[in-house]
Amino acid sequence: MTTVFHPLVKRFLDGELRLADLPPELHAEARAAERLLGAVDRTAVTLPAALEARVMAEVRRRATVSTIPRWWHGLIASREIRVRYRLWTLGPALAAAAALVLLLTPSRSPVGAATPVAATAPESVFVRFVLFAPGAHRVSVAGTFNQWDATAAPLALTGAAGVWTATVDGGFGRRNSVVAVGAGARAL
Repeated sequence: MTTVFHPLVKRFLDGELRLADLPPELHAEARAAERLLGAVDRTAVTLPAALEARVMAEVRRRATVSTIPRWWHGLIASREIRVRYRLWTLGPALAAAAALVLLLTPSRSPVGAATPVAATAPESVFVRFVLFAPGAHRVSVAGTFNQWDATAAPLALTGAAGVWTATVDGGFGRRNSVVAVGAGARAL
């Protein structure tokens, strides 16, 4: 059974909204969703120390054995660039930019001629989920990124015994999609 909740109720479940922030007609649905969420077993999953040690050793190994030289990483790393300007330079700079646009813009088509328009795709964010669950028969990931549909992002069993994996696109960065990795971060 799949229950589809109103988008505002989903934001309430994510902790982005309070019950008082919801319209009154959604209060019953939000309380039902809260009861359903309360019935979920929220016992913290503790990973074996040996598994954590293996994962962190692999992370460190990959950090030191890179196929791309460090100078290249420094060259392509994103940076914040701040530009300061003086008010008196703004006018000539805008005029120069406008002249450059006019020079680089191709000539206009005759009136009534069709002009092709290229559509731009939104930026995608791919996240790979990997789970070690040797006793599992089926594994999937659900969250606001797939409208809490447990069938939308199934993990596939890889060649390694008990290792499930999936790559999911979109909607990450909210409160329920943050995973801490590092010393002392064993509970998921």
